[in-house]
Amino acid sequence: MDHHEDESRAEGEHHGKQDDEEAVARLEEIKKSIEGKMALRQSNLNPERPDSGFLRTLDSSIKRNTAVIKKLKQINEEQKEGLMEELRSVNLSKFVSEAVTAICDAKLKSSDIQAAVQICSLLHQRYKDFSPSLIQGLLKVFFPGKSGDDLDADKNLRAMKKRSTLKLLLELYFVGVIEDNGIFINIIKDLSSTEHLKDRDATQTNLTLLASFARQGRVFLGLPLSGLEIQDEFFKGLSITADQKKTFRKAFHAYYDAVTELLKSEHASLRQMEHENAKILNAKGELNEENASSYEKLRKSYDHLYRNVSSLAEALDMQPPVMPEDSHTTRVTTGDDASSLATGKESANVEAIWDDEDTRAFYECLPDLRAFVPAVLLGEAEPKVNEQTSKATEQPIESSTEADQSTSVTQDATEASAESVSLQEGKSLEKSKDKEEKDKEKTKDPEKEKGKEKEKEKEKEKEKEKDNDRKGETEKEKLKGLEATNLDALLQRLLGCVSRDLIDQLTVEFCYLNSKSNRKRLVKALFNVPRTSLELLPYYSRMVATLSTCMKDVPSMLLQMLEEEFNFLINKKDQMNIETKIRNIRFIGELCKFKIAPAALVFGCLKTCLDDFTHHNIDVACNLLETCGRFLYRSPETTVRMANMLEILMRLKNVKNLDPRHSTLVENAYYLCKPPERSARISKVRPPLHQYIRKLLFTDLDKSSIEHVLRQLRKLPWSECESYLLKCFMKVHKGKYGQIHLIASLTAGLSRYHDEFAVAVVDEVLEEIRLGLELNDYGMQQRRIAHMRFLGELYNYEHVDSSVIFETLYLILVFGHDTAEQDVLDPPEDCFRIRMVITLLQTCGYYFDRGSSKRKLDRFLIHFQRYILSKGAVPLDIEFDLQDLFAELRPNMMRYSSMEEVNAALVELEEHDHTVSTDKASSEKHSDTEKSSVRKTAHSTSADQTSILNGSEENGGVHEGIGDSDTESDSGTIEPEGHDEDDLDEGNHDDGCDTDEEDEDDGVPASDEDDEVRVRQKVAELDPLEAANFEQELRAVVQESMEQRKLELRGRPTLNMMIPMNVFEGSTKDHHGRVVGAESGDEALDEEAGGSREVPVKVLVKRGNKQQTKQMYIPRDCTLVQSTKQKEAAEFEEKQDIKRLVLEYNDRVEEENNGLGTQTLNWPSGNSRAYGRGNSWEGSSGRSGPRHRHHSHSGSGAYYGRRR
Repeated sequence: MDHHEDESRAEGEHHGKQDDEEAVARLEEIKKSIEGKMALRQSNLNPERPDSGFLRTLDSSIKRNTAVIKKLKQINEEQKEGLMEELRSVNLSKFVSEAVTAICDAKLKSSDIQAAVQICSLLHQRYKDFSPSLIQGLLKVFFPGKSGDDLDADKNLRAMKKRSTLKLLLELYFVGVIEDNGIFINIIKDLSSTEHLKDRDATQTNLTLLASFARQGRVFLGLPLSGLEIQDEFFKGLSITADQKKTFRKAFHAYYDAVTELLKSEHASLRQMEHENAKILNAKGELNEENASSYEKLRKSYDHLYRNVSSLAEALDMQPPVMPEDSHTTRVTTGDDASSLATGKESANVEAIWDDEDTRAFYECLPDLRAFVPAVLLGEAEPKVNEQTSKATEQPIESSTEADQSTSVTQDATEASAESVSLQEGKSLEKSKDKEEKDKEKTKDPEKEKGKEKEKEKEKEKEKEKDNDRKGETEKEKLKGLEATNLDALLQRLLGCVSRDLIDQLTVEFCYLNSKSNRKRLVKALFNVPRTSLELLPYYSRMVATLSTCMKDVPSMLLQMLEEEFNFLINKKDQMNIETKIRNIRFIGELCKFKIAPAALVFGCLKTCLDDFTHHNIDVACNLLETCGRFLYRSPETTVRMANMLEILMRLKNVKNLDPRHSTLVENAYYLCKPPERSARISKVRPPLHQYIRKLLFTDLDKSSIEHVLRQLRKLPWSECESYLLKCFMKVHKGKYGQIHLIASLTAGLSRYHDEFAVAVVDEVLEEIRLGLELNDYGMQQRRIAHMRFLGELYNYEHVDSSVIFETLYLILVFGHDTAEQDVLDPPEDCFRIRMVITLLQTCGYYFDRGSSKRKLDRFLIHFQRYILSKGAVPLDIEFDLQDLFAELRPNMMRYSSMEEVNAALVELEEHDHTVSTDKASSEKHSDTEKSSVRKTAHSTSADQTSILNGSEENGGVHEGIGDSDTESDSGTIEPEGHDEDDLDEGNHDDGCDTDEEDEDDGVPASDEDDEVRVRQKVAELDPLEAANFEQELRAVVQESMEQRKLELRGRPTLNMMIPMNVFEGSTKDHHGRVVGAESGDEALDEEAGGSREVPVKVLVKRGNKQQTKQMYIPRDCTLVQSTKQKEAAEFEEKQDIKRLVLEYNDRVEEENNGLGTQTLNWPSGNSRAYGRGNSWEGSSGRSGPRHRHHSHSGSGAYYGRRR
């Protein structure tokens, strides 16, 4: 990215440097031009004319002077230097008037003005009477007199001549050839006379001339110049007084005000004609040729006048005129153009014509070809070139005149290009004549040998020219063949243009192959669209509409062919070719929506079908209405007529006995154009509090505002809005799909203050999932997917355990199966349940990567594959999602391809699980044996420590020591109740620590000890004196305790027996001397629940000096059993509390040592699982499990949850 940015920056700097260099170059050219004009002005103001003696030495022959004077009629920049050399070598003192006439008759272009100024300056510096004669000759262009030839001359040619002459006069004044500026006052007064406003053509010409004068002679009007110092210095040398400037400004402004009033009056008449045409269209459906031609003439005149007035305003540094209510002045429906009417009704309904913005853009926003394609390739200059080439051989001079007439007066660029093309032939002929004259002169010279050699050279040159012409012809033929090949390839691509971008690109490419023959081939290809490919018609119509802006013959040819085909098919009256008829009428309808086909043509076709409303005509009429009926009904200028046509259509339907298919077609077409009126939807009125809640959840909620939203929700009156808040939380499908995890995060945040709310959210989500499975409604699919995502996010934020997730997954697979409603609840071809499973696993499945949850997911994925195979071939999008899912969760898992493989894998999995459970049971027995040996060691140690006691005192000490050892060894061993609880907890996704998960990943069954966290403490070195004091105090405390114990034991008989160690082998003892078999507590009672109602116990008896154990059965509801069970539960709970407190203390110490524990953790009371997982909204604990990760936000710690 940085590399691309550097490149783009470098390119921008490069372009900036180029622009600066170009600007500097332009300034240099302007300075050089002005310096040249200043030098030329000094030479013209003080000419050093040669005397008559010098002129006599020059060539004064009539023939030479005549040839030079002829060249003065063809002045241009290329011939300037040669012509000036010839003028210096001849004596024109007797032919000044002829030279002036030739210059006045010359057809000068804008680029030739400077060359003419140079030549006129040279003649002015040589001949004293040249300048007065030249001024008189040039003024005759503006004041022609009353000669019939001048009056009958072509108006366009005269306008062009006036334009070039005015520019020449200004330049001659700037360089000092003309010293009197009064001639310009006379010219401007004549051009700005209000008498000319009656003649529209004269007004257009005068506007153009005045705008040109204002741009070129800004100094006459006192307008600010470009700001160059040398330019200001140059124009200061001109003797223009303030009164003269005032006169010029007054004349210009007066004329501008007058022509603006004329423009407004023409605008009003144009609008009036629009209203009249609209009335005629609504009444008759079309305009006659007279009204259409008069409107077109007035519209073109108005457009031309508006452009010229705007050009004059811009030259005078004024704002162009703004017409009153000029919304769409020139968009009027005529006989050839169906456009919208600028009325109040249109402004109200213009947005309703199209159903949406994309449709409107497709039919109205067409690409401007002039912005992509050069004007030469668009065929705009083609008629001019053809006209010139056709008349060049017979009338070379007249051809240039006609070309000048065809150019526009208002456009300088087109004028220059047209003149250059028109004068080319005349110049070439003049050059050839000059060459012939030179050849004749050279042949008369005495040196004939040289002449013969030159003739031979000319013949060789002619032969070379012929060869070049032949090569050019062969190249042209090759180019034509290549062009034909390219066109064939382009036409082949037409069938694949099924998007707006493709057809627009193809349209631009065709412009580069534009020719009359290629346009015909294109129209034929568009007309022959396949009759079954109706979807191509809108794109073909768009192509025609785009080309119609520059190639007027394309839409006219296509419409003519379509109309002829329609008339042929309708008049045939056979019941064949229905597809061709539908294609034809739909093509016409699409062209109507692009405003290419006039509305009159569409109404004519519809009327033809309604006149004979039978058989195929019904299909044709209905297809036409379906295509463009809605457009015509909603367009203001055709609403009335289309409504009448629709009423006729319904009356015909009611009168005629149509078959059901045709009746349905007619009704669909009618109501598509004119939908039935329906009552407005009544919006639900919600109380402000509910609206605020919806705004927080559906508008304001995002990652940056989640804490603010949480604080606002906590501030709400909970008793009033809890139910509505729960309802909004369940509408996650109405918000953004990517923000569902934020709703789950809000649930986690609120659960700290309202436990019942989080429980209600989870219940509602599970209920909604089950409801979706029961209904299996297609309209609920988006909602069901959102709820699956929500459930996964709730798991991520630790509101549900893994057991809930797996129960939901299996429920999705099996719900409704093996029932009578299986085909309704889960049809064989319906794969939506697969998508639900994918959504849930993609949300939270990557956390099932270790421990029992990993084994559960592996087992489920095999069942899931079996379900997928039962569906047969799944759609491609679901198959791709499945591939992504397995690649993300289990990239190494095998994908089964048949039901037999899956079933075999399931059988193998069950056998493996059975083997693992057997091994686990045996390993548990082995571990219990080891535990009993550990207990023997602990018992013997405690007995040695209390050996100083005897009798009942010793026995009591033994019992106390055993209890202490069990409590102290809790960190290393755990009671059977703890084993059962941890197994259950592990299934409920309380993963504990990483040790358990890693051990299970290795395939070894995890033991109970692995669930505990072992805390290793550093052995502190104690002072011997302190140890001695501690031992002395300990003996005193023990002695005091023993004294109290003696008094307590005297009240009950003592049992002077030692419990044999073999009793503990494979069993667990309680605190009352009873030994319960291999299982005790809840496990033993639960296992015996299915069998007898008695519990086996071992009783220790003493016969003589021997101790014996006897097994006996006591009832389950016995007080002894119940009290033992309660005591064991209480002891287990106490152990868990001690373990938790120890772990908390170690975590806090570790955090303080590492500098991480910056916040005090408030551990809630009780045994709440929601807080026991190490999460809180305000902060995070140090023991964050594998599902913990926190998003930090400025100013408020971290918000609840973890996201990968």
